[in-house]
Amino acid sequence: MAANEPGQPDPRPSLITHDLPTPTSALAIGAHPDDVEFGAGATLAKWAAAGCVVHHLLLTDGSKGTWDADADLDALVLTRQHEQRAAAARLGGSRAGEVVFLGQVDGELDSSLAMRGEVARVIRRLHPQVVLGHDPWKRYRLHPDHRHAGLLATEGIVAARDPHFFKEHGMPPHRPDTLLLWEADEPDHVEDVTGFVDVKLAALEAHQSQFESTMKAVDPVQLAAFRARIRTRLELLGQQYGVGAAEVFKRISDL
Repeated sequence: MAANEPGQPDPRPSLITHDLPTPTSALAIGAHPDDVEFGAGATLAKWAAAGCVVHHLLLTDGSKGTWDADADLDALVLTRQHEQRAAAARLGGSRAGEVVFLGQVDGELDSSLAMRGEVARVIRRLHPQVVLGHDPWKRYRLHPDHRHAGLLATEGIVAARDPHFFKEHGMPPHRPDTLLLWEADEPDHVEDVTGFVDVKLAALEAHQSQFESTMKAVDPVQLAAFRARIRTRLELLGQQYGVGAAEVFKRISDL
């Protein structure tokens, strides 16, 4: 049965699907700058190369993205915005769309009604055919921002599609065709990203402020090891599905 169909579950196992037709536009919703590139960078690069307009929506300001206890956090916020715009340009090239920042304090994101409305507003304005985001139901997730970002992506779609939610927006509803959730425990959709891993890496490396904390890449040796980890991970995923490299998702198409 479909994910949103009421009643008892279908006893048949979910089928693995492969490679969506290239959407006209996609909106990737990340908790922090760099989350989109980690979760779906190669997929977005592939789609952009085929003509898809790729938009980014970042929910927090990334102000806790450093291990320097004495860091100037206002400066860090500006740095992370600059890095995210550069990463989006590297992924999307001429098809790079908007980069929207909602500016919630890093570590304090909540899936509130007000934030749901803001996400719905962006979906209604940008009209994405596909939305991508964190899987909020990933088991044992520690970071609350990732969990709330996933909830906001799913709940924002519901609010954006239905005409009686947030009528004060003054915009018609918009219903995307597909939602892809990265970091899923039980993925059921595969995107062949052979040939686009280098673009993903280039976009990740635009986030230089995260080399120490997230990427463990503070010198050339460590940076090479980081690149190898990402490349190996995508190649191993690809081997499971008969392609050179893959990114995998939970796919929800009954939106």
